[in-house]
Amino acid sequence: MRRTRTLAGIGIAAAALLALTACNSGSPSNPGGGTGGDEGGEDSTWFEVASDVQLEGSPTFDAIQERDKVVIGVKEDQPGLGYLDVTTNERTGFDVDIARWIAASLGYDEDKIEFKAIASANREQAIVNGDIDYYVGTYSITDKRKEQIAFAGPYFITGQGLLVGTDSDIESEADLGPDTTVCSATGSTPIQNIRTNYPEVPTKEFDLYSACVEALLSGEVQAVTTDQAILIGYAAQDPDNLMVVGEPFTEERYGVGLAKDDTALQEHINTLFTDGGDIWQAIFDANLGSSGIEVTQPAVD
Repeated sequence: MRRTRTLAGIGIAAAALLALTACNSGSPSNPGGGTGGDEGGEDSTWFEVASDVQLEGSPTFDAIQERDKVVIGVKEDQPGLGYLDVTTNERTGFDVDIARWIAASLGYDEDKIEFKAIASANREQAIVNGDIDYYVGTYSITDKRKEQIAFAGPYFITGQGLLVGTDSDIESEADLGPDTTVCSATGSTPIQNIRTNYPEVPTKEFDLYSACVEALLSGEVQAVTTDQAILIGYAAQDPDNLMVVGEPFTEERYGVGLAKDDTALQEHINTLFTDGGDIWQAIFDANLGSSGIEVTQPAVD
C-alpha cells in the first residue's frame, strides 16, 4: 500500500510540488516574459542594470571588466532552483536569478553573462582557479569550504531530506541501514553528513543529482539525499514513482561562492542582499511563490 507523500520541515506545502517543476513565467521586472528580446523587438531584462560601477580592491571585478563578461558557476539539473531546458536552452530557477541579479548589480546584463555548469565536487577548485567569477547553486556554507574560498550570504536556508520510491518502506533517516544505499552528488555536504552520522549506511555518488534519481528509479539505490528544496522538484516530475519523506535533519545555508581574498566583492554582494529585500522577494515569488512556501530572507553573516 502506498503511503501519503510528506513535505515536512520548513513549512513547505503540497503545492510546492507543482511550483518547482514549472518553468519560470516571468521576472521581477518582466512578470510574464522571459529574458532577452521580445516579439516587439525591444529588449526585456530581469533587473535594472547598474551603470558606472566601481569596485576597488576586487580582483574578480577587475577580471570581469577586462573580459567584459561575467562567468557564473551554476547547477542545471535542479528544477525550480537551477535548471537548463535542453530543448529551449532557457535557464530558470531561484539560484539562476540570484546570479543574474548579482551580475546586474555589477553592471552586466544577460548578454554579458556566461553560465557554466560545475559539479559539486569541482566548485571550490573552479573558484580557486578563476574559471568562474562566482558560484550560485545550492552551495552550503561550511567551515571546511571557507578554508579555500569565501561566501557571501546566506541568501536561503533549507534542510537535508530524503527522496525514495513510492513503494519504499523508508519513512525517515531513522530507517536507513546496511541494506539501504543512499545516493548524492560527489563531494556534497549531504553525502558527507550520511557518512559521518550513519556510517553503517552504504553510499553512492554521481556528479549530478539527476543521475542519483535515475539510480533510485532503477533500484540501484534506495534513497537520494540532498536539500529538500531540490528533492521536491524531482518528486514533482514523477509523483507516481517518487516521494519526499521525513523531516529535514540538517540546516543548510546557501551562499554565493567567490575567491577567498575578494573581500570587496563579498561586501558588495552582502550589501546587495541586505538592501535588496524587495528584489529578493520578487525573485523568490517569480520562481517559487505559487508553491505556498512562506520564507523570510535570511540576514547575511
